[in-house]
Amino acid sequence: MEFREYQTEIINKAKPLLQKDKFVYLAMEVRTGKTLTSLGVSALLPVSNLLFITKKKAISSIEDDYKMLNPSYKITVINYESLHKIDQTGWDMVVCDEAHGMGAFPKRNKRSKQVRSLIFENNPFVIFLSGTPTPESYSQMYHQVSVMLKHPFSDYVNFYKFAKKYVNIKQRKINSFLINDYSHGLDIIIDEMKPHTISYTQKEAGFKVKTREHVLEVEMSPMTYQLANKLKKHLVIEGTDDVILADTPVKLMMKLHQMYSGTVKFESGNSMILDLSKAQFIHDNFADAKIGIFYKFKEELNALKEVYGNDLCTDLSTFNETNKTIALQIVSGREGISLRKADALVYYNIDFSATSYWQSRDRMTTKERLESDVYWIFSRGGIEADIYKAVIKKKDYTLRHFKRDLLTLNQI
Repeated sequence: MEFREYQTEIINKAKPLLQKDKFVYLAMEVRTGKTLTSLGVSALLPVSNLLFITKKKAISSIEDDYKMLNPSYKITVINYESLHKIDQTGWDMVVCDEAHGMGAFPKRNKRSKQVRSLIFENNPFVIFLSGTPTPESYSQMYHQVSVMLKHPFSDYVNFYKFAKKYVNIKQRKINSFLINDYSHGLDIIIDEMKPHTISYTQKEAGFKVKTREHVLEVEMSPMTYQLANKLKKHLVIEGTDDVILADTPVKLMMKLHQMYSGTVKFESGNSMILDLSKAQFIHDNFADAKIGIFYKFKEELNALKEVYGNDLCTDLSTFNETNKTIALQIVSGREGISLRKADALVYYNIDFSATSYWQSRDRMTTKERLESDVYWIFSRGGIEADIYKAVIKKKDYTLRHFKRDLLTLNQI
């Protein structure tokens, strides 16, 4: 197979960086072919056993790319959650897909700990892949690259020592307690990473992407509005067997977000469907289209299953090989998969995260397909439209936004 010209250029730039420092960060935007590029780089190095760590839903597409390239090295593709199941030695190349998932701070998350242990055991070449290396804060870079034996921040043995130089540490009050806020990472973090990073955008690749966004409003059942208004007023709804409790602003925000889309999670941890209006609206209005649906809460998937029955699937291979509609959770489905065979994307609900918005809406984009339609299904008078206003400006929807918007949420 032949690489695109820009992929060949990136491969040739990455090889000497890996030879010199043992790692490179390919910050290539979605649909620019970072997976294939990383496999191509590996083919130019003395690699015999490559470990490709990714999301579970992306495994099959990566294996397809490997078969198409047909390099001399062997590959094992595995999701992060299954790392403990494989041999911890014998790897001379490790590719960390969606590497920003290791960037939690101030404490190192489980994913970063496991990858760090494996890399320290093998001292392999390492390729970090992400279209958004630091989607929320430059501070997210430390626990990604510090899985290496040697990296730009090696002089700082932990995040807290790193933060003293590279983070504008502020304090904020939570429940009357002052805590350190490490989210204000300084630009110098990216400056330190530049010699180890190759960035590439859709624009540079010649993608002139046009995403048409449509907001459709659904009238929910009268009961849904009655329950939402009761919760806003009393902060608790007691049923025969369970309780809906919103005794903090965060819980009220979450419960209303669920209820306006037709589901609710009780204090016991049980969930139930309150209203099938959204699921039915999607089914009826997109009956003749092959669509991908993004949902937020688990019970929303059950609502879709109740309406769609056997015409709904949750795995990519079934979607690609049949006429079934696919339903994906927004956070897990926003990365590492392609919905290029979908006619449109439909959002049953919207996530609070701006990262979820920008990444998930590009799931249909390819070099050959540069136009797509995205449909947002909002309940009349609900919270979704307010969240949308924040995330399209690349801002997460926070409790501060909610407290402001609560004053104007419709009483219906």
